[in-house]
Amino acid sequence: MSTSPPDRPVVLSLGSINADFQMRIDKRPEVSETLLAHDFVRAGGGKAANVAFLARKLGRDPVLLGRVGDDDLAEQALAPLREIGIDLRHVDQVQGADTAVSVITVPPDGKKAIVLAPGANDAWEQEDTGRPDEVVSAAPKGSILVIDCEVPEFVARAAAQSARRRGLFILLDPSPADRVSDELLSLVDVVVPNPTEAETLTGIAVDGPDGAVRAGRAFLDRGCKVACMKLPDGGCIVAQDKEDFRHVTVEEVDIVDTTGAGDAFAGAMAVALSEGHDAVAAAIFATAASTHAVTGYGSQPAYPGRDDIEKISATITTSKLRE
Repeated sequence: MSTSPPDRPVVLSLGSINADFQMRIDKRPEVSETLLAHDFVRAGGGKAANVAFLARKLGRDPVLLGRVGDDDLAEQALAPLREIGIDLRHVDQVQGADTAVSVITVPPDGKKAIVLAPGANDAWEQEDTGRPDEVVSAAPKGSILVIDCEVPEFVARAAAQSARRRGLFILLDPSPADRVSDELLSLVDVVVPNPTEAETLTGIAVDGPDGAVRAGRAFLDRGCKVACMKLPDGGCIVAQDKEDFRHVTVEEVDIVDTTGAGDAFAGAMAVALSEGHDAVAAAIFATAASTHAVTGYGSQPAYPGRDDIEKISATITTSKLRE
């Protein structure tokens, strides 16, 4: 288990912890069709778990907050995290609950489809929010809280409120978007939606930079301090205020598997921000991490080290845009 010096900032990761069951398919199935799959793997996953895994791989001290069941799948979800040295003291095992299961199919274009049975990720009651409040309130100054919405909204909101009182930076991965409330959005410093999530939350199609600028402005109107809009081509638009939009452009790569790429983006951005980088520099670092992630199979096994990220970051360009 990793333990941090009392004054060193940590990455707090609150959200889902899953047991992943992943396989490749040769085409997307038709209605009522049964396909034979290959390259089946069992692994650990979940948004919060993936963020913590990457943060630890990049040399930070993540603290994971979440829930697993009291079944045999809990070990599948937690073993890779324990092996890399992540602090798991605040992962609770819920009696009578199933560990969340994610079934992932990856077609030839690498653009995965996921069905998630949330299990213990959703096994929270209102009185349980005291646990993340305690952990967040005790975090060293300069720490960053990363939240996803694969836990109940009231849990995410309560943790964000605690972080705001503590003066911590808050990064929100707004997935699934239908669980994101206006109140939660108003509490966060940085929101990192993909195109589908951005359209769900703003009603604006993000099919390129122009749409991302308009959606980014809508997020700023709703209280976010920075909106980092991921683009379909792998780049992003960073909206810092209504007149400052930066286009982060990355070279095209061969996509093997997009599983966990968004989590890599959130985790790498959190690491960069916790190290004092500004939003644009953090977005470059995050874009490089997610770009590397899609070139390997699976989520955690495909995550990059710093050298991999630095190599891709050197090829990334930025430009200033106006709507």
